[in-house]
Amino acid sequence: MKMLSRLVAGVFALIVCALYAGPLAAAAPPIKIGFGMSLSGPLAGGGKSALLAYKVWQKEINAHGGLLGRKVEFVYYDDQTNPALVPSIYSKLLDVDKVDIVISGYGTGPVEAALPVVIAHKRTFLALFALDANGKFKYKRYFTMEPSGPHPGLGQSKAFFKLASGLSPKPKTIAIVGADNEYAQHAIVAARKLAKKDGFKVVYDEAYPPNTVDFTSIVRNIKVLHPDLVFISSYPPDSAGMLRAIYEVGLTAKMLGGAMVGLQFAALEKEFGCQLNGIVDFDNYAPERTMQFPGVAAFLKKYRAQAAAAGVDPLGLYLPPYAYAEMQILAQTVKAVHGFNDAKMAAYLHKTTFKTVVGDVHWGPYGEWDPGRQLTVQYRGIKDHDVWQFAKPGTRVILDPPQLKSGSLKVPFALTKGCTSH
Repeated sequence: MKMLSRLVAGVFALIVCALYAGPLAAAAPPIKIGFGMSLSGPLAGGGKSALLAYKVWQKEINAHGGLLGRKVEFVYYDDQTNPALVPSIYSKLLDVDKVDIVISGYGTGPVEAALPVVIAHKRTFLALFALDANGKFKYKRYFTMEPSGPHPGLGQSKAFFKLASGLSPKPKTIAIVGADNEYAQHAIVAARKLAKKDGFKVVYDEAYPPNTVDFTSIVRNIKVLHPDLVFISSYPPDSAGMLRAIYEVGLTAKMLGGAMVGLQFAALEKEFGCQLNGIVDFDNYAPERTMQFPGVAAFLKKYRAQAAAAGVDPLGLYLPPYAYAEMQILAQTVKAVHGFNDAKMAAYLHKTTFKTVVGDVHWGPYGEWDPGRQLTVQYRGIKDHDVWQFAKPGTRVILDPPQLKSGSLKVPFALTKGCTSH
């Protein structure tokens, strides 16, 4: 009888545990990931598409029980692409919202502005597309989703100069122009060094205010000098303005492009269409057969299914795969260290080569990709303004790096006749 009583009591206890285990587990607080993001301002196109990529990952991870058995929640604010707003956003995330994990928004300026706050709190920090943002801080808990390599300024632009040096006859002169902001100036400093190293005479070297709208006089001044090469470092609004002026003034060169942000976005690809033909620019993801990494097609299918409703870049090629890969890395790290202790996370991030939808990712001592894998592409074969042609191979031919190359450089850059922007 005693044994029966014990058995009944044991069964009853198991039933009670089963009844309460679910509610107790469900009551576990979510893991909060905090960030600022450019949802308005010059980088809003990229910021909004990055946010959708994050949400694709969030939906997936939560559907499978969350991270460490807890749901993932995002806490984020619009930084308006204004670095001056960023420090207060990150102070709020860390001191008021008490987020468990902090990551960056999109772009060099916002990342540089966030770093002093992050460093003061000794937090591990994953950044999204920031060119040499850690160059002056050398913070060892910083890791960027920026494939330009251990020498980022040089890494982003060196292929442009390597390709130019390989032309016959070799070009002699170059014009360098860009915005007076953090990103553009990092790229321009690198361009000056590379031009000197490769023996190109700089005949024009000017920076314009970030709020510049009309680029006609700038392009006219460049055209008068007849440079063989034109290196442009710009954010999306000025990339568009510069290209309009190039067609209005009739500027041609052996090679033109370099570090123009925005040409990779569907909005500008649709607007300019075949006017992009011949431009040589940096990129991060192109739909060439050499870049079909495991999982990227499945991610893009999910992203594109939600892009129209979210009002974001319908193609999702330049930035979203890296944003999604960032979340893959974050999840792998949290699981590996069984939590989000910043010292343990940083140590794991330093020693690990991660498998992601953008290929293998490994970081050097100051959080830059090592090895780097910056793409240099050339726009080719674009016939009209249909944005979906850019989802196919052959419109952004990869010229460098060699292991991902899908075609060879064609020169000179000439204006596509009979092609006007919308």
